[in-house]
Amino acid sequence: MRFTGKRAVVTGAASGIGRATALRLAAEGATVLIGDIDDAGGAAVAAESDGRISFRHADVTDAAQIAALMNAAAAGGGIDLVVNNAGAGGAREGLAEIAPEDWDRTQALLLRSVALGMRYAAPLMSGRAGAAIVNISSVSAMGSGYAPVAYSTAKAGVLHLSRLAAADLAKHGIRVNAVVPGFIVTNIFTSAVGVPPAQVDTVKGMIAAGAAQAQPVARAGRPEDIAAAVTFLLSDEASFVTGTHLLVDGGMLVGTRPSWDPDAPGMMSALDAFR
Repeated sequence: MRFTGKRAVVTGAASGIGRATALRLAAEGATVLIGDIDDAGGAAVAAESDGRISFRHADVTDAAQIAALMNAAAAGGGIDLVVNNAGAGGAREGLAEIAPEDWDRTQALLLRSVALGMRYAAPLMSGRAGAAIVNISSVSAMGSGYAPVAYSTAKAGVLHLSRLAAADLAKHGIRVNAVVPGFIVTNIFTSAVGVPPAQVDTVKGMIAAGAAQAQPVARAGRPEDIAAAVTFLLSDEASFVTGTHLLVDGGMLVGTRPSWDPDAPGMMSALDAFR
C-alpha cells in the first residue's frame, strides 16, 4: 500500500498502459482520477476499482480539458502523482508525404499534452511530500524503424521534456521521470491501422506472437509491465530518482539481433565460417 492517502491523475486510462497503471495505483491505496475520450472504457475501469478510481472525460489535445481534469483531481486536497500517458499512433505518413495539420495534430496529442499536463498539475502539486510525475515515452524515441516519424519525434520530445521538467520543477519539490516502453501489446497497434472491432483480439494475438521474437525476453510486453515501472518511479522507493528514464523493452535495445539470437546471421557467424 505504497500510495495510501495519495491523490493521482492518469491520462489515457480507459485501456492499455493507462488502465493497468490506474488499477495498480488504486490497488496500492491511491485515489485516482482517470481521463480519456473513451467514456465507456473509462467508466468500466472505474467500476473495477471498488470506488478508488473515478473517470472524467478529457481530450488532452484541448488545454482547457487538461486544466479541468487537474483541477477536478485537486478539489479538496491537491495532487500527489501524475501519469501523462494518453496517446495514439498519430500520422503514419513519412516526411515527404505528411500534411502539416496531421503533423501538428500528432504533436499536440503526444507531446503538447504532456507539457500542458505538467503545466496545469505542477501548481497543484507544489510542496506536497512525495510529489512525482511520470511521462510515457517510447522505444521509438531511441531510433528509427520502431514507429512512424511523427510519433517517434513526439516521443523523443517527451523524453527530453521529462529531463527539462525535472530541473524546472525541482523548486516545487516535484520529481519527474519517464518510462520508455518497448513492444507492449495494446490497442494502439490495432487502432492505428483501423482493425475492425471483431478482429481486434485475433490481430493482437498475432502481434503478441511476433513480439515474442523481437527481443531477448521471449514474450510480448504487457501493460502491467509498464505499470510496475511507473508505480516504482512514483513511489517513495524512487525518492532519489529524477530527470531520468526507465527502459522497459524486454532487451530490445540491448544490441543487434545476432548479439542475443545464436541463430541470427551476423558478422560473428560470418567469421565463424572461416574458422
